[in-house]
Amino acid sequence: MNSSANAERYLVTGAYGCIGAWVVRELLHAHAHVVAYDLATDSARMSLIINDADPTSLIRVQADITDLAALERTLDQHAITRVIHLAALQVPFCRANPPAGAAVNVVGTANIFEAVARRLDTIPHVVFASSIAAYDAHVPGAPPAMAGTPSTIYGVYKRATEQMAQLYADERGVASIGLRPHTIYGPGRDQGLTSAPTMAMMASAADRDFVIPYTGSAQFQHAQDAARVFVQATQAPASGAKMANLAGHVASIDKIIDLIHARSPKTADHISATGTALAFPESVPSGDLDEIIGATTFDRPLADGIADTIATFGSAIRAGLIDPHAVLGAP
Repeated sequence: MNSSANAERYLVTGAYGCIGAWVVRELLHAHAHVVAYDLATDSARMSLIINDADPTSLIRVQADITDLAALERTLDQHAITRVIHLAALQVPFCRANPPAGAAVNVVGTANIFEAVARRLDTIPHVVFASSIAAYDAHVPGAPPAMAGTPSTIYGVYKRATEQMAQLYADERGVASIGLRPHTIYGPGRDQGLTSAPTMAMMASAADRDFVIPYTGSAQFQHAQDAARVFVQATQAPASGAKMANLAGHVASIDKIIDLIHARSPKTADHISATGTALAFPESVPSGDLDEIIGATTFDRPLADGIADTIATFGSAIRAGLIDPHAVLGAP
């Protein structure tokens, strides 16, 4: 982040989620003013992730993203100039309660675009999270596509937000940059369909058995790397509605398990996988990303990211910041 960004005032919605907490950490390390906007009152993820950051420039606002009036009050009261919109309910929650998923993921995103549309003089563009799930259900051997239907209701919602972004750009002049993560891993990733590899890393740190409930391959992105891209996107020039996939390292679930065992040899045979591959594309091109926001780096080796994640979980478990029984269930 450049030095001029320190004068900006950032709103981070879904700040207590995994990427949200890492975004807050990156912004605080850059001495930016941050408003963490979330319906929750606090999050163990924040304690785990920003424990070495100075929180004096962090303001916490407990509010519902589906409440447009509350969102607009927050933007105005805190003179927000940059918006990173990450608030969302993930696949399992959307499947269990589709109306709630639509309210948060679709209506909440409409509120963000509407609020910014009314403040184009102070907020130049929206940065928001879509997902790999927005692609059509994966057909083995076929390239990723968006001509049909996503494999989950969550993906339908994410597809809708991308189309919404385009219409707000065309009709209201709201510029936006939407980013599609694939499989985020690392400290703080404890919810969502693709959180299982990270839960396996926690299980390794806790010397617990864990079964990843799917197989196949995925494009892995460390949460901190992803957060840095979201922050970088706020400083990029933006016009129209731009979409890009995050870069990452493509690996099979078996490879992830091998890397976990290499870091924690005593847990060999504790971590396994079963089932079929997920109905998402295993990898997607990310060439547009650097063109939209400038050069990015996703060169953290998977082995290093996994080793760091296991080490962080181990330290957090010993310090009492994480209760593996609460997260992973009783052994």
